[in-house]
Amino acid sequence: MTERRRAGEEEVRAWAELVGAARRTVTDGLVVGTSGNVSVRVGETVLVTPSGVPYDRLTPDDVTGVDLTGRQVLGTLVPTSELPMHLAVYRTTGARAVVHTHAVHATAVSTLVDELPLIHYMAAALGGPVRVARYATYGTDELAGNMLRALDGRTGCLLQNHGTVTHGTTLDQAYDRTAQLEWMCRLWLTASSLPALSPSLLTPEQLAEVGERLRDYGQRG
Repeated sequence: MTERRRAGEEEVRAWAELVGAARRTVTDGLVVGTSGNVSVRVGETVLVTPSGVPYDRLTPDDVTGVDLTGRQVLGTLVPTSELPMHLAVYRTTGARAVVHTHAVHATAVSTLVDELPLIHYMAAALGGPVRVARYATYGTDELAGNMLRALDGRTGCLLQNHGTVTHGTTLDQAYDRTAQLEWMCRLWLTASSLPALSPSLLTPEQLAEVGERLRDYGQRG
């Protein structure tokens, strides 16, 4: 059996934030039950929600962590079955947090198109038009590979007949991107539902202009 260590102070704080975000996915209607998962990277350790445990039952003693190879180094609970997706993001990007949900509107859109139409300029906050990763069985390396192709140059994507994945430099940022993605999907489905009418869409040039403006968005310092 692999020897496991005690969580450090930074990992304890990160775990508390992770559990809070996981519970919020339920409250905000982005997942049902124990579906979806959340992870945070602290140094070379990835803290991740465990498999099949209701988020409201998680305690500080349930901290679950793996290294970048997937070897468990913290806790005794089995990590999420979607661990290959989370690790694939951390190995290939500078992400420090990943949020995966089964959000209803986003999942619905994933069954209809190969790319979310440019219904709103906030697509620029995800790096551009949001792609749909080809379907593969959950928890597989195949799904992780499909996800990485859809994420190329992006910070979020849809998983066909499955849900969403977003990442960020902070957990708050990753979560906000998930919420924005679900909102854009709901917007497109709503606008597309009226008979004999089609929603206006942005052009790539318009989206690129927004992308430039977003570079200076928010407070300085």
